[in-house]
Amino acid sequence: MGLLSLLVFSPFLGFFIFMFLRDKKEKVLYTVATITSIIPLFIATMLYKQIGIGTIRESVHWIEVGNVHIDYELAMDGLSLLFVMLTALITFLVTLIIYYQVNDNAKLFYQLLFLLETGILGVFLADNLFLFFIFFELTLVPMFFLIGKWGGVDREHAAYRYVIYNGIGSLILLLGIVGIMVLSGTTNYDAVANHFQTNGTSVTNTTILIALIVAFGIKLPIVPFHSWMVKVHVHAPPVIVMIHAGVLLKIGAYGLVKFGLGFFPDAFLNLAPLIVTLGIVNLLYGAFLAFVQTELRKVLAYASISHMGLVLIGLAAFNEAGIQGAIFQAISHGLISALLFFFVGVLFIRTGTTNIEKLGGFASFTPVISAYLLIAGLAALGLPGMSGFISEFMVFLGIFREMPVMGAIATIGIIMTVVYMLRAILSITYGKQAEDFKDITDLQPVEWPPAVVLTATIIIIGIYPNIVAEHLQITIETILTGIGG
Repeated sequence: MGLLSLLVFSPFLGFFIFMFLRDKKEKVLYTVATITSIIPLFIATMLYKQIGIGTIRESVHWIEVGNVHIDYELAMDGLSLLFVMLTALITFLVTLIIYYQVNDNAKLFYQLLFLLETGILGVFLADNLFLFFIFFELTLVPMFFLIGKWGGVDREHAAYRYVIYNGIGSLILLLGIVGIMVLSGTTNYDAVANHFQTNGTSVTNTTILIALIVAFGIKLPIVPFHSWMVKVHVHAPPVIVMIHAGVLLKIGAYGLVKFGLGFFPDAFLNLAPLIVTLGIVNLLYGAFLAFVQTELRKVLAYASISHMGLVLIGLAAFNEAGIQGAIFQAISHGLISALLFFFVGVLFIRTGTTNIEKLGGFASFTPVISAYLLIAGLAALGLPGMSGFISEFMVFLGIFREMPVMGAIATIGIIMTVVYMLRAILSITYGKQAEDFKDITDLQPVEWPPAVVLTATIIIIGIYPNIVAEHLQITIETILTGIGG
């Protein structure tokens, strides 16, 4: 078994260990889960050092029935490496805090978490369409149960809405994949890209691309396919929202880059005006609704919708700066949203609420939590020196070069981001003191690792963005070469 296969299925090892583990002591479960979650992070770090700017591949003959021939193919390039690192890091940090945030049937929770991680890693490392779809589907089942069993008051409604919307997205994606397989006669990414860039017709490419945009747009999510995501952010357990906002939403961005730009660059360029319009709608709609919310989880949910608009705007710019900014935005938002939802969990455990109007003055009795919350908020609004600033700067650099009017309209969303984010964070840290909570504890030792690691990563990328950019260069050059750019 190669390193890529080992990376994908190492979380599945944890699933099996918990299946046969008889000891139900929380510390035993916690220790086993922590060790298991370190393995994919360790392998991903090894691959980060090995990969350079090249691609690592694995291929084995798999299915051959009549004329149908499908190989088991995995590949890691600079793009997939970044999303794999993001997945392994956030899952590891989530595992560290489940111990004190999940008390009911933690063993099953860990099993589903590792099943989910296997599916996500498989999505980012699959090198053919068939394998991608299998892993894509694998993410749906554990998320459904994690939301439905351990979520909040309206958890079942949120879980069903999640599975219905994403199920429809999966069906559309399946139709698109079948169309690609029938027309190209292959499932391998590179072979598919070569086929459609040399043989595909404009109508065919555009039709399939629209199907892919809808399928991945539900995952991203693009307005009006966003309502399920708000439900999940509000009613799923905060540790699961860390993974959902931090990684799962990024499958939509990854799919648009890998399939949309990678397979159909000419059609994507033709649809750029539509895509940038959708991006601006996401950006402004999300920002406006985030501003009027009084529930912190809803503020952050609509903020995610708004920030995913920047991904669409960057991709639609279709130049190096724009595409790089879109991918930066996906990675940066993953880290920042994970940090914000970590503190949503911290606040909820202590107070039993995340209603902004019931919280206030926390800076005087929980200064460390308040300081980190303020840092996370500043990162989300794109303060220079943090990863959010780099991504927004690159996106706007790209869009102003190609569509300056659209770029000018989109800047309204950035101004609104500053307003709603500061309003929410400052209301909690410096607003009217909530006397009921003045005796709550500040950040505990077990809570330090996620706060420190996520904050440090956000600042490192903000100060030294080349740590991400150098791995994207080949991917972006390949995409732009597809249209002779």
